[in-house]
Parts: sequence; structure tokens; C-alpha cells
Amino acid sequence: MKGTVGELGEFGLIKELTSRLTTTPAVRVGPGDDAAVVAAPDRRVVASTDILLEGRHFRRDWSTAYDVGRKAAAQNLADIAAMGAVPTALLLGLVVPAELPATWPSELMDGLRDECQVAGAAVVGGDVVRGDTIMVSITALGDLRNHEPVTRAGAQPGDVVAVTGWLGWSAAGHAVLSRGFRSPRAFVEAHRRPEPPYHAGPAAAGLGATAMCDVSDGLIADLGHIAEASKVRIDVRSGAIDIPTQMNDIGQAVGVDPMQWVLTGGEDHAIVATFPPDVKLPARWKVIGEVLNPSALPQVTVDGAPWTSKGGWDHFGTLES
Repeated sequence: MKGTVGELGEFGLIKELTSRLTTTPAVRVGPGDDAAVVAAPDRRVVASTDILLEGRHFRRDWSTAYDVGRKAAAQNLADIAAMGAVPTALLLGLVVPAELPATWPSELMDGLRDECQVAGAAVVGGDVVRGDTIMVSITALGDLRNHEPVTRAGAQPGDVVAVTGWLGWSAAGHAVLSRGFRSPRAFVEAHRRPEPPYHAGPAAAGLGATAMCDVSDGLIADLGHIAEASKVRIDVRSGAIDIPTQMNDIGQAVGVDPMQWVLTGGEDHAIVATFPPDVKLPARWKVIGEVLNPSALPQVTVDGAPWTSKGGWDHFGTLES
């Protein structure tokens, strides 16, 4: 498709974007009406929203529009899964400059659509607006399927802490990109297109998870959210966390302890949860710690001691890499 967004026009852009979409049985009314209609068999709707701003959350010289679409969908759909719900639908709010090539939002929509298909959801509508910079706003919806939501507030002393998905890969990829390199490719791709374990969230709810969160801000930060909400302390066993050889190699090359990325790097969207100690967890879950009674120590410790290195994602700070 040639030309710019401005040349295509608002309604031409909307027509182009919606023509690229697929649907699911949960979508009763899709794009093209005043609002979408999505089935909610549970009669409760799980909802999450997020914003990606160019220059803050993505760079066009690092990521394609398709990458940004996959990432934007993934980080919101992971929030749905981390409540123990099944993702059903996604809504897009898009701000773009008029001079932006029209191929960019089209490829963004392809990324959104494809990531939704991985999670079993669909893009059902949205809005486009002209602005000075690119902003992608996502609202994701999900269905609990008769389960109770798994919040951050249910962890109990004696529970085990387990994680499924990658830890530190996105932060390692960010470090590689920040230094002008594009390999090892697996870590760069993990930063560009995270792969949340969507099905693990509802499965964890079925296993009796007491608290759950997706790892978006960093493992220690997100366990801190659980510890604070549950009024407990959580201790992480660093020896239980496997660090890939290539991540160690990247760490040596850039002078960073890779455990820093594992514990404080965000945007992997792994799922971390607490479970009663007698629950038999599937192999995909790795037990990495335990829930303890609150103490004078910080709410999250590593090998029984405070983790003193800075890190973790803060929207009003910087990403440590």
C-alpha cells in the first residue's frame, strides 16, 4: 500500500485496518458498528488497558510495526491470563501523524491480529486519531469461565512461588539493542515480541493458585505487588532460576550480572503465582521461592537477604539494562 495515513484519510485507514481482521465465536458484533458485542458466558468481564508511546515503549529503528502490534497485544492479553481468565477481545486506540506511511498501521494491525489468534482472542474495534507522535492504546477483555479471579492478594505463608515463561530475556535483548547489535537474535526477538504463556493463567487458577501476576515490571517488583497485597514476605531462591548460557555470554560482553536481568528486567510477561505447598505442579512451572510471614526485612528477599541492585520498570523512571 502506497502513500501516507493523511492521503488515505480516516475512513480509508479504518477500512484498511478492519479488512485485515479475523474473528472468533465470542464476537457477536465486530468492527463497523457503534460498539462491539462480545459474549461473556461467565457474566463477569475481566478488563485491562495499556498505552505504548513511541520513544518510550518502542522505537521504530528497533522494532517493525508488526513487532509493536504483537508486543502491544501480548502485554495486555497477559494481564487477562494472569487473572486466571481466558482472553476474548481487544480494542485499539491509535494516534498517528498524517505523514506516517500507510503501511505502518496496517502492519501494526497484522501484529495485533496474529497475537490475538495465539491467545484465542480477536480485535473487535477501536478508534484512530491524528497526532504528533505514534501512540497505541489497548484495552483487552477476558472471560473467567466460572473460576474466581486470581488476584495479587491471596498468597499465604507456606505457599510456594512458581513461574512459567521466560525471565530476563527482554532485558537482555534491550541491552543488546542499546549497544547497537542485533544478536543473539532470540533475546532481541524476546524484547520485540514477548511470548506470554497465556494458557498457564487459567490453568493455574484451576490448580488452586492463591495469587498471580504477569512479570511486566520485573520479577522482584511484581512479587512485591503480591507481597504487599497479601501482607506477606516472599523469598526467591536464586539457585532455582536457570540462566541460559547465551544470557551469561551477553552479560559478560556488556558487564552486567545476568541475574540482574532475571530479577529486575520487565516485559517478558512470564506468569508468577503462589500455590499451596501440596499442589502438584506441571513441569512447565518452576518453583523459585516461598511465601513467609512478614518481617522487618523487605517484602521480597533473594536468598534471605535484601536485593540491593536497582532495576525494574517504572514508567516515570528508566529501564535498568
